[in-house]
This record gives sequence, structure tokens and C-alpha cells, in this order.
Amino acid sequence: GWYGAAGPGCGLLLSFILLLLLLFLVLLLGSSRPLALRRGRGQVGYVPTPGLSPRQAADRARRARRAGAPPPPYPNGWYRLMDSEQLPRGATLNIALLGEQLAAFRTLDGQAYVVDAYCPHLGANLAAGGRVVGSCIECPFHGWQFRGEDGKCISIPYADKVPDFARVRTWPSCEVNGMLLVWYHCEGVGPTWAVPEQREITSKEWVFRGQTEHLVDAHIQEIPENGADMAHLAFLHGPAILGGSDLRYTRSKLWNFMKHVWKAEWQPEPEPNEHCSRMLLQHTLTVFGLRISLMDLTVSARQVGPGLVFLIFEHAFLGHGIILQTVTPLEPLLQSVVHKIYYQKNIPAIIPKFILKAECIQFERDVTIWNNKLYLPKPLLVREDSSIQKHRRWYAQFYSEKSTRLPVQKESLDW
Repeated sequence: GWYGAAGPGCGLLLSFILLLLLLFLVLLLGSSRPLALRRGRGQVGYVPTPGLSPRQAADRARRARRAGAPPPPYPNGWYRLMDSEQLPRGATLNIALLGEQLAAFRTLDGQAYVVDAYCPHLGANLAAGGRVVGSCIECPFHGWQFRGEDGKCISIPYADKVPDFARVRTWPSCEVNGMLLVWYHCEGVGPTWAVPEQREITSKEWVFRGQTEHLVDAHIQEIPENGADMAHLAFLHGPAILGGSDLRYTRSKLWNFMKHVWKAEWQPEPEPNEHCSRMLLQHTLTVFGLRISLMDLTVSARQVGPGLVFLIFEHAFLGHGIILQTVTPLEPLLQSVVHKIYYQKNIPAIIPKFILKAECIQFERDVTIWNNKLYLPKPLLVREDSSIQKHRRWYAQFYSEKSTRLPVQKESLDW
């Protein structure tokens, strides 16, 4: 085409652009330290409003937005509570999620437990000044001690006898892939599946290279449903990452010479892994219409339950790695989304950090959509959207008849 007709001058321009891009990446990601990005609520995902700060603009948009008729806010499944390293031996930590207040603590022998935060005696917060005693957490108010394993109270300093019914609710938990997770089920049913261990992380064959965290003002189901929405890939994620995440400028003609090309396929897994689904994603990059094979990337994404995704990256000569995506509901329409990347240790850190940064830009484009959209229980779909309805039927397994429903919406999304 026109590239060949333009001759060496255009090739020189292309080489110069790629050189500038490489220099930019070295300056941005050249440090050997893991990449750390945290976006607070309202920092991204909202269109700026003249005369208002970003936080004020986000607050106004949330108040004016209609939620629609989303499903129950908290699907049944495993959710990330924190990274394991955030809970050292002998420590207690208060966490708010799933509409609950929880107390996590780690015994001196390394075992982590999660219980309801409030003492059943007089309501003190066990994690606000409480301490670890043996395998128990001790209430800071009167010294009642509750066993982490089953929540039973085993000691009341001033009482001759501990009532048999004195206990605090315990939450099933596990530590896998460097994270502490809790099991939620609206009817109190215990775990029905286990969180898979990623062998390369446990064996340290793949090393930690960075993490991003976002707060998303949306229902949790909106986020994994993206994986089944094939049509949005070309339109929302086709423009070059150099165009950034502000949707007003991503389609700027300035970056028109560069395009991302995506091919994707989504399918649920059969029994006994019906709680899992898979998406195969193939990515190529074109510059001035020419395919840049260096950027060819195959991603195998496995959704495990409602809030965990394992994204395995495979590249011809830049190696292999994984992004762990966790989605944890803090409130009915507020999700904490964390992406952690692990990569082959013999690959320079700049490679996985670039992948994570590029993923972050693309993810923030989705955040703008989620933060401002209406949930439609009966969307108007065309034949090419069939996988969206298929995904909704698959995801419905994580709700129960007794799942808590959202309160009737009045005038805003302030919950």
C-alpha cells in the first residue's frame, strides 16, 4: 500500500517513533522496583466538569446516575481480603467488605483467621486494639478471648464460667498465591470449590513485578461480563494505548497510525469446574497498517468464581507470566479491583511492568464505562452479542434465592 510507495522516508519515521516509544518506556518503567499504582475513588473513570474538582465531579455523577435493576450485590464465592504480607504474625486488622466488618488476625505460628469484627458481649471492635493470644483474638474492652478456628469464647477474665453459646462468627478463609481470601455465602453454606494454586508463583519461578488497584463504582457482575462482550474490544480497546484512558481523546487522529487488533473467544467450563469460564484472547499491534510481530500476545484468561481471574500471558520470546485480577465488593456498587503481575525472573522487569501499565490504561477505559452506565436486566442485543447472554446465565449460579437484594433506589447511588 501507501507505506511501500512512500519508500525509506516512512520507514525512517516509523523507526523514530518506535525509538521514542522505547525511550519513554525505559524512563517510565526502568526501575527494578515493582510497579505500584493505586487509583482512589473518583481519580479516574469520570469526565471532568468545569469548575469542579475531580472528586466533586465524580460525586455529582454518582448522585445523578441511575443504577437500573442490577442482580443481588454479593455473589457467593471466594474474595480477596488482602495480601498475606499485610497481616504479619501477631497482628490484627479490621476490614470492611461485602457489607460486613471483619477482623483478621494471624497467630504467632503463622495461621490466619477471619471473624466478625464486633464482640457479641458489648459490641467492641475486636481489631481496634484487640490482641492475639495463642490461637485467639482478645477483645480490647473486657478481655474476652475468641478462638479463631471456630469462634468459641474460651476465656472471660472476670467470670467463673464461659457460656457455651458465647462465640463470634467465623469466616472460612484460605491463603493461596500470596493472598488471604474469605468465602462468602448468603445462606452460610461452606466452600463448594477451592481457589487454585498457581504453581509458578508458589515455586517462585515467576516473581512479583507490580500491582494496580482501582475502586470501581459498579455492580460486580459488570466487570467479568466484559470478557464475553467481544464487540467492545475493537471499539473501546482498539485505539492505541498512547491515547491514554480518557475516552474523549482515545480516538484522537494523533495516534491513528497505531491500532490494537483483538480476537477473543469465551466459553464456560464443564463439570466439575462449572464455576469457571475461559476466554482466549489474541492481540496484535499495527503501526501504519503494518503488523508489529514483537507485540503479538496470547492471553488465556480463566475466571474462577465471581471475583477471581487468572490471566496467563504467552509471548514468542518475551516469556510467560500471569496477572491475577481480584474483584471484591466493598459496598453494593463499589468494587476494589486489584491486578498483580508475576513474570519469569529471567525476563527484564521492564517487560512485565510495561504489560501491567498497558493493561491498566485499557482497564481504565472500561472503568469510565462502568462508573457511568445503567444496568439493563434485559438489554437490546443482536445476534453477535449472544455470548453476553450466555455469560449472564453462567454467572447466575453465584446467586441464591436468599441473596440480599439492593434497596429500592431513590435519587442517587449513595448507599
